[in-house]
Amino acid sequence: MKSSFLFTSESVSAGHPDKVCDRISDTMVDAIYGLEGDISGNRSAVETLVTQNFTVLTGEVSVPDDQAIDYVELARQAIKDIGYNDPALQFDFNCEIVNRIHKQSPEIAVGVDAGGAGDQGMMFGFASNETPELMPFPITMAHQIIRAIDEARLSGKIPYLRPDGKSQVTVRYENWKPVAIEKVVVAVPHHPDISNSQVREDVYRQIVNPLIAKYKLPFDKSDSSYIMNGTGVWTIGGPTSDAGLTGRKIIVDTYGGMGRHGGGAFSGKDPSKVDRSAAYAARYVAKNLVAAGVADRLEIQLAYVIGHADPVSVMVDSFGTGKLPETRIVEIIKQIFDLRPAGIMKTLNLQSAGYVQTSAYGHFGRDEKRFTWEKLDRVDDIKALI
Repeated sequence: MKSSFLFTSESVSAGHPDKVCDRISDTMVDAIYGLEGDISGNRSAVETLVTQNFTVLTGEVSVPDDQAIDYVELARQAIKDIGYNDPALQFDFNCEIVNRIHKQSPEIAVGVDAGGAGDQGMMFGFASNETPELMPFPITMAHQIIRAIDEARLSGKIPYLRPDGKSQVTVRYENWKPVAIEKVVVAVPHHPDISNSQVREDVYRQIVNPLIAKYKLPFDKSDSSYIMNGTGVWTIGGPTSDAGLTGRKIIVDTYGGMGRHGGGAFSGKDPSKVDRSAAYAARYVAKNLVAAGVADRLEIQLAYVIGHADPVSVMVDSFGTGKLPETRIVEIIKQIFDLRPAGIMKTLNLQSAGYVQTSAYGHFGRDEKRFTWEKLDRVDDIKALI
């Protein structure tokens, strides 16, 4: 087992081109759950592409024929809400939008309507007791930096920032516990009248330094340990400088590389797709097990087949930190948790709106209302079986 090592994770802003796409796609998921009447059969699997002054909407949405969704207007509003409202960025909410969304295949729907999984695949959930959120520290810190940068831009606290950006945090571990922050890397576009040195100092003073102080870990601010805009200049970001696609930041969405990721992305998909719902369920299970003291770090794999309800496999890896044999942990999981798609959706109240909140800053380790998979409501049940 590693005793001393560095680990790096990154996060990206809500205005990053891939995250623009995730937000648009998740806006469509919220739209199907905002309709009137019975929403249990509504489905979404939307993919978005953005580039210079151009957006493409594609994928499948199934809702009753008498319910209309204005996909183009929803996309425009999502782009505007992120902050793309300046034509100088060569991408804004007035860009050309092409809509190619159509209905879900009935051959898929027949299995899902009967309670089965919407596709085959494997999903992972992870938890670690190194932070109060039971998340890896590098991705937690990276998310908090980039979220604070977005908030500073939108509030006008740092008014010259533009809606794109990345953060990257390197942490030193000793015996799998974070002991120091080695490097902080930030990239964020800004108005051309502002120097990179001013951006560097403003972001450090207002955002990075307060977060470092919060976690009370050593950090040596120097030109090599705190890097702002590695090329020295960045004024035009967003889709005009780099095309974006839905689901291209899956490691940012999960555990920053500390835990594994399955075969599918999350955004744009309703929870009948186990790519999303079972990944949430796996995190829910792993988090409750770690909170119950079953292990210091725990990873769970679930696997499904299209049209079938029960997972075809459940695997646990406690990385040598488990207080119980892993075979016993699997038995506890099967006894306590309903891992069928319908059971997951009911337990976590997944057939409701709010998914747009997940489209930036990660899907795990958060306490907002939508993040029901973060609740710790099975800890006592687990302890009773230990």
